[in-house]
Amino acid sequence: MASIVLSLSIISILLGGVVVLLVSQVITFSSQWPTLIQKLSQSSVDLSRWLETLNISKTQQLVWWENIVNQSGGDAMALIQKTISASAVSAVLFILIPIYAVLILYYRDRWVAVLYRIFPAESQENIREVLHLSIQSYYNFIKGMALVYLIVGLLNSVGLYLLGIPQSFLFGFVAAILTFIPYVGILVGSLLPISIAWVTHNSIWYPVGVVLIFAFVQYLEANLIFPLAVSTRLKVNTLITIVAIVAGGILWGVAGMILFIPFLGILKLVADRSPSLQTLSMLLGDEKLK
Repeated sequence: MASIVLSLSIISILLGGVVVLLVSQVITFSSQWPTLIQKLSQSSVDLSRWLETLNISKTQQLVWWENIVNQSGGDAMALIQKTISASAVSAVLFILIPIYAVLILYYRDRWVAVLYRIFPAESQENIREVLHLSIQSYYNFIKGMALVYLIVGLLNSVGLYLLGIPQSFLFGFVAAILTFIPYVGILVGSLLPISIAWVTHNSIWYPVGVVLIFAFVQYLEANLIFPLAVSTRLKVNTLITIVAIVAGGILWGVAGMILFIPFLGILKLVADRSPSLQTLSMLLGDEKLK
């Protein structure tokens, strides 16, 4: 029990660090709010004048803005409802998962004994080997995820540095870490560099550049970096990994996109050691066919 509590305490400290980063981002962004409001007002005036040069009267502009506000209001409410729902589920899981983890780890010998009684005695050695390799597989998955966050943080940081954003490496890695939080994480992680870009360079194109950098890196992370970094460690081919991510997202949302990958690795281990599942092992694996 002491080792279980120590392990969960270390994880809690790491998660607490992520929360501190999130709160510090919000506080820092709030200090920039008056400047942003002033620049937004000036930009709206400049935009209105430019539209007038195109023979678009202020009356037409007001009608457009009302339509945009009405349209975006419904979308904003849907996003807020989705965020609140995801946050409520996360809050419940935040309480239940540590309890599940403690109990599963505390009674782990009992679960193994139950497995031994379910399967024939001659299969006990294979069960022990699969359990051991499953633990290694999940450990490799965690290392792969750490590599993903490292690569995403570096790409974010290099992009912001080339764009001339101050403290680019801090913003890049904070944004990469905060992507772990559904919906809100990437939004909060990008708000500060966007606002800093606008205030520092006094041009709308720099905030647009920050958005494009984060969007491009997120696309690479979802479709290339994550499958390659994780699938190679689990010895599962990239195509099946991408399919598992998509299927996990459809069935379980963000949690499914993460959890389906180690499940796939464990399935590969079982298929490798079962003569009746060699076709499935061939389908999942990344080894060269002889």
